[in-house]
Amino acid sequence: MNPEQQQHYLSNDIIRDFIREKKSARRWKNFRFLIILIVIGMVLGGVFSQAENGTMMGDANHGYVSLVYLDGMIGPGQDFSARNVLPLLEKAFSDKNAKGVILDINSGGGTPVQAGIIHDAILRLKNKYHKKVIVVGEDMLASGAYYVAVAADKIYVNENGITGSIGVIMKDFGFVDLIKKVGVERRVYTSGANKDRLDPFLPQTPSDVEKIRQVIGEIHTNFKNVVEAGRKGKLKDQSGDLFSGDFWSGPTAVKLGLIDGLGDLSSVLQNEFHVSAYKDYSEQPSFMKNVLSQVSLSLGTMLGQNDVRVMEKL
Repeated sequence: MNPEQQQHYLSNDIIRDFIREKKSARRWKNFRFLIILIVIGMVLGGVFSQAENGTMMGDANHGYVSLVYLDGMIGPGQDFSARNVLPLLEKAFSDKNAKGVILDINSGGGTPVQAGIIHDAILRLKNKYHKKVIVVGEDMLASGAYYVAVAADKIYVNENGITGSIGVIMKDFGFVDLIKKVGVERRVYTSGANKDRLDPFLPQTPSDVEKIRQVIGEIHTNFKNVVEAGRKGKLKDQSGDLFSGDFWSGPTAVKLGLIDGLGDLSSVLQNEFHVSAYKDYSEQPSFMKNVLSQVSLSLGTMLGQNDVRVMEKL
């Protein structure tokens, strides 16, 4: 074999080795990518399954209760809204093995519509699943949050917690003098005589005040009726201003009959259900987002490193 033939065969061997190594690297890369996808699927499957079935906390050998945390302002678009809360309540109540349901609430209230929808849903679910429902109030259990709470069988709050505030409030500002000083002419066109009612750039009229008082008075009456129905036979209006919109600390709230006692989650678990475990059905969006973000970041990093290794081999 002459030198030219030897060089030709050597070149072919190098090319074949190069192609073989490249194919091997590509197969290994695809294999690792498949493994990563499987692991991610298992992790996400476990996370979503946990969110769907609740998270068990404590020793459940002696039973457990369903728990839902309800925090923050009550209103559309909030975590504490009918749209977000009702599916959680359905899951908590439908747990056949749970001895009851605890709603751990920390809220100063919000819109009466959202509070009313959640309140009515609790009553409906109680009748449907025949579950005992206990509310545990933390720092605040006031106004709309108390509206929600009276749907429960019993209410407990911390001795330093604030509860009550059975009233309705509407706040607004008036900028009539300001717009005059600035020298701006406001132009408003309506097809109804009262369509511009409560415009902050127009003077307030006696008709406006009467209308506001009528509306909030009706809502206040509805609030009072709901409280009286939920706390039937328990209210003791010793101070005479139970429905004045005032608020009280835990011990005074007990005396007024607004709540049934002082306690926290641990004491209610023991005293009302004789268990130490609960299954948390609360939504945890931040946790889910963090998991998805970390998985995405890890996947991108691993794939990037694999590409670098292949390039190094090439």
